[in-house]
Amino acid sequence: MGVYLRPQALEDALDALSETPLAILAGGTDFYPARVSKPLDDDVLDITAIDALRGIERHGDAWRIGALATWTDLIRAELPAAFDGLKAAAREVGGVQIQNAGTIAGNLCNASPAADGVPSLMALDAAIELSSVGGTRNVPLADFITGNRGTVRAADELVTGIVVPDPGAGTQSTFLKLGARKYLVISIVMAGFVIEPDGDAVGRARLAVGACSPVARRLAALEAALTGKPLDATLGDHVTADHLKAALAPIDDVRGSAEYRWDAALTVVRRGLSQLGGQMAGAQMAGSR
Repeated sequence: MGVYLRPQALEDALDALSETPLAILAGGTDFYPARVSKPLDDDVLDITAIDALRGIERHGDAWRIGALATWTDLIRAELPAAFDGLKAAAREVGGVQIQNAGTIAGNLCNASPAADGVPSLMALDAAIELSSVGGTRNVPLADFITGNRGTVRAADELVTGIVVPDPGAGTQSTFLKLGARKYLVISIVMAGFVIEPDGDAVGRARLAVGACSPVARRLAALEAALTGKPLDATLGDHVTADHLKAALAPIDDVRGSAEYRWDAALTVVRRGLSQLGGQMAGAQMAGSR
């Protein structure tokens, strides 16, 4: 094994990264499986002792998810309904043991096209907080992941958190995932949905689809088309194939053909919008009684 560092202070971790490239270890749920049957000779920066990177808290007009926050931390956190979709995605990440160990930030840094956390966070307008000895910058998640296993993180930078703008009042969300079986499966198609209401209509819709392109994609054309539409269970009826073709580029692989993914993505997006629209309409009716 190469160099192994486990600092307790963030400053020490950033100093180490400024001196030499290091493999960053957090939950380890992607790090170790990628090295099965290989000698573990990486130079490692283990950040698990940096308590400043833990927690999920509100800061001013945004929520901050620390780089060491796990999926279980997220599931248990007291968060607005706008995060329900992200919590649903968290429950789909492996088994409970993986959820207990794996970090949300690590899922983003691993940058798999089928990373479960990406669509919901993208629909929440999340930004990635990158820190180095030279300072901190926030990069929109849509710009952070550049392709399969690729990000804009520089060798001397550490992801220190995920920043999510505080959702508007009444905002709700959901998440749908299609795989070859119910549990412990890599996605064929998945989608994150966030809707901010304007009375009984859609004020703003944010949707992202994963596993149908090298990176998850927002459906900007569909988001625009949904604005002002009645907020009810017919919301999915407004989705056309053209809305998806403007953003997605599915491929053939062992989990499904490109043609199947097109059809499945259309079904998942329509179903998710109808479910969320119906749920929000029902909540408004209950609140008016």
